[in-house]
Amino acid sequence: MPMPHAPSHTTERLDHDYDGIRRAARLLQQGGLVAFGTETVYGLGGLATSPHTVERIFQAKGRPSSNPLICHFATADAAFAEIDETAPLYEMARSLAKAFWPGPLTLILPRHAESRICPAATAGLKTLAIRVPKGRAVEELLQHVGQPIAAPSANRSGRVSPSQASHVLEELDGQIDAVLDTGPCAVGVESTVLDLTGTQPILRRPGGITLEALEGLCGPINVADHMSAHSQPNAPGQAASHYAPSLPVRLNATHLFPGEAFLTFGNCIATGAVPALNVNLSLEGNVEEAAHRLFAALRQIDRSAARHNLTAIAVAPLPHDGLGRALQDRLKRAAAPRPA
Repeated sequence: MPMPHAPSHTTERLDHDYDGIRRAARLLQQGGLVAFGTETVYGLGGLATSPHTVERIFQAKGRPSSNPLICHFATADAAFAEIDETAPLYEMARSLAKAFWPGPLTLILPRHAESRICPAATAGLKTLAIRVPKGRAVEELLQHVGQPIAAPSANRSGRVSPSQASHVLEELDGQIDAVLDTGPCAVGVESTVLDLTGTQPILRRPGGITLEALEGLCGPINVADHMSAHSQPNAPGQAASHYAPSLPVRLNATHLFPGEAFLTFGNCIATGAVPALNVNLSLEGNVEEAAHRLFAALRQIDRSAARHNLTAIAVAPLPHDGLGRALQDRLKRAAAPRPA
């Protein structure tokens, strides 16, 4: 795994006004690394056409270079210019883009033979993960840059994703050039990743667009199993262990042990010990609110670990359908065994 650069300067914190967006765009055009908020989480952006810049992304995150990146575009036409039009599901991809872009949906398709995206951004694969994100600031930013931007989540690899600018600075201050502060992310979990490289769509990662919404447009979708800890990813967002706080995570908890924080949902009550810390994702049992708060809640518990003598995080049962599928996915991987 590549090691990050030692901190060499203070990361600029830019407001999401006209001047801040233009400054962020200039830094990106010059090969800099800029974190910015989208509707999902904060991304760590750099020119997807520059091998040197892409290498800096991997180094800043400590991300294995075998793990491909999602490329962000200002428009669907710009994104599809990098895609092979002869792909079997190309027209389906166009229909999905028309329905859900800008928005939290990533499509994986065969890349065009003359694609500008550097091979390092795709981990040498012949496929490309493309997305048009939603949000006034990020849409303006991408328009100003005018080039494809590779942008994984703006955090150290394997750790909890950032849904606020302060989360980015907790891990990457001094490692990147700037963060464009657009406030808390609206959705709060990463984009849905849909693989359209074959003849049947495959859900690689549940996210902000639900499986049910996708199937309403394109019919049955296969759901991929999690890759093993030692497999090479064939798409972004496939690591078996990911989104991990420092404390171990225990799922579907209805009984608490001493020292456990309780990450709960709605009016769920657990037996056993009194929670050392209780954090409710949504008192009203609203899955959209729970997704919006998930990563911030995990970070809150982590920061409180020493003060409350926490030993683990117990997570209450959560819904399995709709956006709940994305919550289940993130928490399952947060609870997975950590790589040695």
